Amino acid sequence: MLKELFECCNTMIYQNEKNIIKTEFGDWQTPLELAQRICLLISKQITPDLIVEPNCGIGAFLQAAINIFPHARRILGLDINPDYVQAARSMRNNGNLEVIQGDFFAYDWKCLNEFKGPVLILGNPPWVTNAELMRIKSSNIPMKANFNGLNGMEAITGKSNFDISEWMLIKETELLQDKEALLSMLCKTTVARKVLSYVWKNTLRFSTAEMRLINARQYFGVAVDACLLLIRFQPGLDRENNVCEIFNSLEDEYPSSTLGFYRGQLVSQIDRVNKYADFIATKPSLFCWRSGIKHDCSKVMELKKLPDGYFINGFNELVEIEKDLLFPMHKSSDLANGRENISKYMLVPQCVVGSDTKFIASVYPKMWKYLLLHEELFDKRKSSIYSGKPKFSIFGVGDYTFLPWKVAISGLYKNLNFRIIGPYEGKPVVFDDTCYFLSFKFKEEAVMIKDILESNICFEIFKMLIFWDSKRPVTKDVLNSLNLPAISQFLGREKEFKERFPAFFEHQQLPLLESL
Repeated sequence: MLKELFECCNTMIYQNEKNIIKTEFGDWQTPLELAQRICLLISKQITPDLIVEPNCGIGAFLQAAINIFPHARRILGLDINPDYVQAARSMRNNGNLEVIQGDFFAYDWKCLNEFKGPVLILGNPPWVTNAELMRIKSSNIPMKANFNGLNGMEAITGKSNFDISEWMLIKETELLQDKEALLSMLCKTTVARKVLSYVWKNTLRFSTAEMRLINARQYFGVAVDACLLLIRFQPGLDRENNVCEIFNSLEDEYPSSTLGFYRGQLVSQIDRVNKYADFIATKPSLFCWRSGIKHDCSKVMELKKLPDGYFINGFNELVEIEKDLLFPMHKSSDLANGRENISKYMLVPQCVVGSDTKFIASVYPKMWKYLLLHEELFDKRKSSIYSGKPKFSIFGVGDYTFLPWKVAISGLYKNLNFRIIGPYEGKPVVFDDTCYFLSFKFKEEAVMIKDILESNICFEIFKMLIFWDSKRPVTKDVLNSLNLPAISQFLGREKEFKERFPAFFEHQQLPLLESL
């Protein structure tokens, strides 16, 4: 088989081909022992008439299904890889197994409507993102669609990147509506949550949902948080289920926590929502957390200041340019680790998104010459947000960028280390796009907001909203969820808050809050 051939080849060219194919098909074959354990667990919830594995690989789940569900009328496996299909077809069965070579994204799943009995869809879909497939120029990519309903900017930046398994699982949840069925899939926990979020946002109906955690390093040799996602469907459901129980293992009898959906977003501890409901914002706030500057050209745009005062870029080239558009900067690691000293600076050629950059040529000729020297790198930036924009455009810049005081936090690190960042060398500090911040004119405003953010009540709310296994656990959505005026009232600081931020109270009235 193809897999064994690759494992035997030890030359660089074959190893590279193996890695590309493994990446392209998200190829993490399920051990039979794990497939057996999962099928035994499933057998307590459903006696299927039809069993489908949409990405069957060499057939571990098919074999386990044959063993555990001997009375299933039909077992169907599908895979795009012909070598895996051949291997899966060779296994012993009761004459009810059919394995087809096909593309999940193009296959007609009408078979799900041909059986009136219970349906089980199980398996281990590809653990790979569409961005990774595009990087290796794979053809195994679903047709582009903004299926998560992102707004314009989100849809063409990082939020539009999705796991292929996410697309598949969403499709499967749609196919199983109003059927007696069980969806049982191994996936990353981040994928499971995104699928549940989609289901809830689009009011798809299911009777129960579980996430049972597994050790992905043990079974697949990868350091990623993973789970078995179980979603049970029934016909004629008249109300939505907005909770999913989390179990720490496949065999645990009782859940360790319950996640859910509240006011349009996932909540890691849904049972705590009512306690803190008054402190969660119901509409956009005047306090709007911003992400830092996005430029996708760090080797050119980010300069390091040497002890002698000179600057070098990411190519270790000495850079001599005018300083007016050069701003001190912090990256996520600086914020998370509490670094005070600044050694990096960012070129900021625009003061608002989309503004003309031609003025740089006459006002700052050295900088213009430097940018032109690296123009090819700017032209190669892949994100469509730069299309049709002025030369050397950036994003995430506005009046808020240039206010002197900020409260900032890293979006990448697994801590809640809020920092007050003031001017440095007479200039406002800027951030890269992995950071989030609020901007203020006065230090006292920043100090007050930081104090509120570090209060016990905010800690409890963050604990309820944040999923720490995410790539970016602290997100702009989470930060913007805080109702800061209401929290200030609860903390007994309403008068001070009104004095510093009177605009908040001109058109709204705070709820009467009781002690928790």
